[in-house]
Amino acid sequence: MTEKASILLLNGPNLNTLGRREPAIYGSASLADIEAAATRRAGALGATLTAMQSNAEHELVERIQAAADDGTDALIVNAGAFTHTSIAIRDALTYTALPFWDVHISNVFARESFREFSYLSDIAVGVIVGCGPVGYELALEAAIAHLRPHA
Repeated sequence: MTEKASILLLNGPNLNTLGRREPAIYGSASLADIEAAATRRAGALGATLTAMQSNAEHELVERIQAAADDGTDALIVNAGAFTHTSIAIRDALTYTALPFWDVHISNVFARESFREFSYLSDIAVGVIVGCGPVGYELALEAAIAHLRPHA
């Protein structure tokens, strides 16, 4: 890891609709609001944050693969619905061997039963569920603590 940790934040399908999509479940913050708050927090913690959202599985897979060689130190991933369906995203994360945190805005265990299964959680360093948008910042703090255990 470089002196300044480089964190990649990935968001999957439909997360571009945050702020408008089911506000009773996901809140009123837009994805841009969430990314801006996480970017500010990363800066305050001496890290850099790069964010990407895609509704396309292959774009997320390609970006995860690129992280293996571009200086990324850790990932924060909210794969959205792909959490429950994508072996391809799991395989890409395994390939990178980079630590990552699996984040979900809502409490997936208090929703439909199909949301309880994750292809990602068992290979993640940590899972943050049901904390709302602040979950991204919690994951960021956990990632930096993981990368700098003696700081």
